[in-house]
Amino acid sequence: MVENDNLNALGKKIFFLHPSAIVQNHVIEELAQEEFEVYVFKEEKKLKQAIQHYPGSIFFASINEFMKENAWDDLVRDIMGKSEDLGTSVGILTSMNDDSLKQKYIGHHKVQCGFTVIKSDFTLATKQLVNILNGVNAKGRRKYIRLITENETNTVVNLPMNGTFVHGIIKDISVVGFSCTFTDDPHLTKNALIGDIQLRLQTQLINAEGIVFGSRVEGPDKIYVILFSQRIDPSVRTKIRRYIHSNLQNRMDHDLR
Repeated sequence: MVENDNLNALGKKIFFLHPSAIVQNHVIEELAQEEFEVYVFKEEKKLKQAIQHYPGSIFFASINEFMKENAWDDLVRDIMGKSEDLGTSVGILTSMNDDSLKQKYIGHHKVQCGFTVIKSDFTLATKQLVNILNGVNAKGRRKYIRLITENETNTVVNLPMNGTFVHGIIKDISVVGFSCTFTDDPHLTKNALIGDIQLRLQTQLINAEGIVFGSRVEGPDKIYVILFSQRIDPSVRTKIRRYIHSNLQNRMDHDLR
């Protein structure tokens, strides 16, 4: 069986193969906003690679999309057959409320993550998926996804100080806050409130307000941790989550090339 310590700490990766337009554009977007770590695949080969690389993951099969029913059946059976070693949980997404299909996947294959019907009104289905994912502890002990960004280009912060801006490199970010380093130490004071923070997340420029939580020294670097204030615009958190989701998807695509 797969080791669970890391999954309990960091949560599980959630994979969608050939999601419908509604699932990709709405459901997955909402799941990302709920802080689930979600990925989309358009190739069966890459999905299988990801499942192999990341034991304990969750896979949702969109059984009305792209492949024929028997191909989906074979894929689900194959992944379920390896579930004991890899710890993969499987769920079914469909646009049809078909009792015979439901019986096949729930009763015969015994998929662990349900048979979810998704039609034009995706709100109810999204809530069902959230409940399913919470039921299998998809987030583990974490509340928020923290993205390591220190090797990313154009992921920087500008802090206003004395009528100008000091420029820093963002080392990691979540919707709670970020850590950063500066070439020239600005000597930020713990609990200081900083307004008009400019975060450049590659092509996005986001303005925010934050409070200096503290600092630590790692090797030659002094790393500051800044938490977003409670007055932050909700749209900022939405943009940060979208950035994290997009960045993680790009990294996954790159790793599985």
